[in-house]
Amino acid sequence: MPSQEDRWREFGAIVVRLTQGQDITREEARECWRQICEEEQSDLQQGGFIGALKAKPETPEEVAGTFEALYEYDTIKVQVDTPEPLIDNCGTGADTLKTFNVSTGAAITGAACGLYVVRHAARAISSNCGAIDVVEALGVNVESAPDVPKQSIEKAGICAWNAFLPTVHPKTLARVLSQIRFGSAINLVGPLLNPTMPSFKVMGVPNVDMIEIEAKTLREIGFKKAFVMHGLDDNSDKGMDEVSTLGPTQVAELHEDGSIENYTITPEDFGFAETTFEEIASTRDVQNDALALLRVLAGKDSGPKRDIVCLNAAPLLYVMGKAANLKAGVDMAREAIDSGKTLDKLRDWVTHQNVKPEDGIPTLEKMLEQI
Repeated sequence: MPSQEDRWREFGAIVVRLTQGQDITREEARECWRQICEEEQSDLQQGGFIGALKAKPETPEEVAGTFEALYEYDTIKVQVDTPEPLIDNCGTGADTLKTFNVSTGAAITGAACGLYVVRHAARAISSNCGAIDVVEALGVNVESAPDVPKQSIEKAGICAWNAFLPTVHPKTLARVLSQIRFGSAINLVGPLLNPTMPSFKVMGVPNVDMIEIEAKTLREIGFKKAFVMHGLDDNSDKGMDEVSTLGPTQVAELHEDGSIENYTITPEDFGFAETTFEEIASTRDVQNDALALLRVLAGKDSGPKRDIVCLNAAPLLYVMGKAANLKAGVDMAREAIDSGKTLDKLRDWVTHQNVKPEDGIPTLEKMLEQI
């Protein structure tokens, strides 16, 4: 059996290869992450590996190996009983345009249209206000798992798993995410480490180069269909892990036969005029971002924030076959907001992702009074 010193040297040799720009195999990536999960390497060795892998950057095989290790060794598995398949729409973060929490609005709107949306998200790392921070401000219990999220997806059709919880990721994810403030392979696989593993995925990535890598990774690890995107801003060289209303969005769509289709969409394709970043930007304050989202969901804001929520709900509805195409998905999202279904769905979520409804509903009601 190799000694600790031998293991450290072998691991260090892989870090050196990465710093030289060499790719490693899926099996090597899996083994390195297994050792990180089991804390067989020092903190410095672990950090060196994570940084070197990111700087190279990652290949689909390396990302798949990362996923396999973190899912096997660091993710609880929860079986749920739902009448339809599950979908998740969490993005990677680490993008350069920090918007208000668009993906959460899209998830709630999708659920209001009949989808079963299982979110696996985190508190803010590279952004100002993480998805978990925002839904907590609206009254969702993000600190109790696994029973409360399981109850919520089964009864409300939507739930959120807090990636920072040791009860969700007991060994690595919560530990590492709490200690780093840069994008890494964990951003690429973290959104995939869902305890209630879905078969369908809508996922934003931090740059154009990662679109194809992430789509191939999703195919490698067995997703049936997926929609991977990076949105651009016509007025800057920056981008977002959402479908953009600031400029074109590049997409890689994974089809059920395993083929990947690449294309570009624009706001004008859906009848939206391009907006400015300032109109959809995060306020850098959780409470204010939560209120901005709530105004959209309650039908009080019919401007650019509503537009981008509807545009990002559309891929969920399209991927799951609820909408024939993205334009039809946008129309469905608008109707859900206008009819009050989206706000009703948020109430359902807050009711059921709490031990008792009275634990969360008063928080939501106070927020509603402020809009």
